[in-house]
Amino acid sequence: MTETHGFPNTHRVAKRKRLSNVSRGPLIKSEDSDDDDVPLSKRIGLCRASDSMIGPRRSESVRRSNTTATSHQESDSDIPLAKISTKRSKQIQETPSRSSGQRYSHIKKENGMEDKKLATKIQSTKIPEQAAQLGMSRPAPHKQANRGMEAALEKLKGSNQDKNEDEDGSPGEMWWEYSNGDDRTRKWTTLEHNGVLFPPPYTPLPLDVKMKYDGVPITLEPEAEEVACFFGEMLNATHYTENATFQKNFFQDFQMTIKRTSGGRNSQGQKAEIREFDKCDFSPIFEYFQSRKSERKELPLAERKAQKAGKDSMEGAYKYCVWDGKKQKVGNFRIEPPGLFRGRGDHPKNGRVKTRVHPEQVTLNLSRDAKVPAAPAGHQWKEVKHDQEATWLAMWNENVNGRFKYVMLAASSDVKGQSDFHKFETARRLKIHIDRIRNDYQQDLQHRFMATRQLATAVYLVDKLALRAGNEKGEGEADTVGCCSLKYENITLRPPNTVIFDFLGKDSIRFYDKAEVDAQVFKNLKIFKKHPKKEGDSIFDRLTTAGLNRHLSTYMPGLSAKVFRTFNASHTFSELLKSIQPGGSIDEKVKAYNDANRTVAILCNHKRTISSNHLAQMEKLQDRAKVIRYQQWRLKQQMLSLDPTIRNEMEGEFFELDRCLDLGWIAAYQLSLLEDKRQRAKKKFEADKPSLDKELELIAQTEREFQQENTTGKVKCSSKSTSIEKLQKDIIKAQQRLEAATLQIQDKESNKEIALGTSKTNYIDPRLTVVFSKRFGVPINKLFSKSLQEKFDWALKSADETWEF
Repeated sequence: MTETHGFPNTHRVAKRKRLSNVSRGPLIKSEDSDDDDVPLSKRIGLCRASDSMIGPRRSESVRRSNTTATSHQESDSDIPLAKISTKRSKQIQETPSRSSGQRYSHIKKENGMEDKKLATKIQSTKIPEQAAQLGMSRPAPHKQANRGMEAALEKLKGSNQDKNEDEDGSPGEMWWEYSNGDDRTRKWTTLEHNGVLFPPPYTPLPLDVKMKYDGVPITLEPEAEEVACFFGEMLNATHYTENATFQKNFFQDFQMTIKRTSGGRNSQGQKAEIREFDKCDFSPIFEYFQSRKSERKELPLAERKAQKAGKDSMEGAYKYCVWDGKKQKVGNFRIEPPGLFRGRGDHPKNGRVKTRVHPEQVTLNLSRDAKVPAAPAGHQWKEVKHDQEATWLAMWNENVNGRFKYVMLAASSDVKGQSDFHKFETARRLKIHIDRIRNDYQQDLQHRFMATRQLATAVYLVDKLALRAGNEKGEGEADTVGCCSLKYENITLRPPNTVIFDFLGKDSIRFYDKAEVDAQVFKNLKIFKKHPKKEGDSIFDRLTTAGLNRHLSTYMPGLSAKVFRTFNASHTFSELLKSIQPGGSIDEKVKAYNDANRTVAILCNHKRTISSNHLAQMEKLQDRAKVIRYQQWRLKQQMLSLDPTIRNEMEGEFFELDRCLDLGWIAAYQLSLLEDKRQRAKKKFEADKPSLDKELELIAQTEREFQQENTTGKVKCSSKSTSIEKLQKDIIKAQQRLEAATLQIQDKESNKEIALGTSKTNYIDPRLTVVFSKRFGVPINKLFSKSLQEKFDWALKSADETWEF
């Protein structure tokens, strides 16, 4: 595997002294007699007790009690910044240069080993030149709110001002120009908002719509009927409803709800026991919701607009908050509605009922002197906090996984933008330290202490293979695996140096990879799997995620395993973009960009299950390509109708019908096209019958032309002004559209199991996309969706084509 070169460090310290005379701790014997390493037993003297020390300590039964890792260290979710950064800021002190003993002193303490004092003081490394090259500067003082509460409330009401300006009409701050990438503890001075929007109460089904049990309609209490609707409404989502785990979990909760609400009754009013899932028939509920969906689609345009206006009016008060005197958009201001839990992958709790959230479960966060939003009638808030170190506006605990859900600012807000900026700047600063980190773990792959050797091997895997660190799992959680939680059965070793990884990663997505590793890493993994370890035992039994991240943070404040993933993703993408050659069409450049994105997504194991509608989407794209081929063929036939002798000037197959087309498909397409035109005409001229009749007559004329073409095989020109030259230009344009459609089909098929969006949104520095857009002249909307353009507005405005990661 090729090693990535880091940022040059011009202020490196002298070669560090390494610990050479440690007398205590678990020892490792040389695994292979023919290995070119000096046997560890010879380095420290033959110690007959070494094997007995290694064996029991490897056992899972004597693992440390402090192995549980904090959940935020490997999560991609929106956990509030304060919960992540506050604790780190108190613990982390940058010590760029350390000896082996210093670097791993915390590991020794965790394993009960004695810490040795070093005789030499190591001076810390200063990096002003590298920092200047990365564009860092001193942090600006915290900006205070410049308006009173009255003005702030007025801002909250006035939500129609220009998004590109502050509420007082002044241009928005270019905060990225003075930010140094460091996160501050206090996130706000004043904060006001209108609380959260709760989902509407349940509306019972019509009396004639009921689920059936063993063919008999069953009457349920509203609470149980609502749970039945959760399942019945999604019968067409067979990926879930036909899954055994999903069915089992749903039915258990459904039975409990029925029991709690006095049970169900049959048509005679007698109590009905619902004992078997296979006897349940939810199709009447599904058909009812499908008919309602169809009715909504058929509503007149004016009525649909009126409904949307009413919804927008109701939600308007919750869409914005006032953060330090400035109006900011709120992201997920709606409380999640009740339903069935649908985790990604094979989550063990899929199908569990997510219960309705009430105000008594919701905690709000806002200024002490801000007006507390009124809770819904008859209810009250659980608690009102004034936590200035938190970025959440409201929170509650969901019942399925027992985790907190947070209402945060929108991705396009300044606060979220600064969070993203800090994250990518932290990864960018890793360039300064990466060579030193790699040198250290390469040396410590042969360290005499098992804990140190395990740590070095784990850092190697995190760096070179972009593995997630992994966390301990609680009871009932998906049994997912990361680097630190690899089990005996998750890796297979094939000499000389191939390692096969096979485990369930984040979101229960299978990680399977064959990787060639350094010889010493292979040897270490072989040692870590040595008897008496067996299936179920940890590979890294002397290492935790917390310990790994604590070690990494000694090199650089804020450094964790996740930062490595961001760094390697951005660095890899940057190098791939450099290899893209100028020239080609916009679509070809977008394809090259997506190919680079896909490489990074594969590196980070951003896989996804093939969507249930993938085949339908592919058929739609292929039909679109067929339509273009058909249009191109008609243009060529029109050329022949103008000048039959032109056939002799062109290649023989130029005028032939494309192989992927046939007369049956053409006839079906013509019928579909004509029907679509009729429906559009009816909607457009619904209140103008004369215009509608005129339009329908034109469509009928087109139908007669199609019939004549199919009979004679000749296509007449649609206009008298048509010329050979104009038709040739139209054919060239059609060919360009066809090439673009073909690239789109290839892209879609290549990405059916790869989630490009995850790496593009969370791991690749958005400024690299901006560089690509400006350097190759590709419109940014071809690379970033509208929401990503809003989220990364700071990147669009701060990077030019010369910017480098």
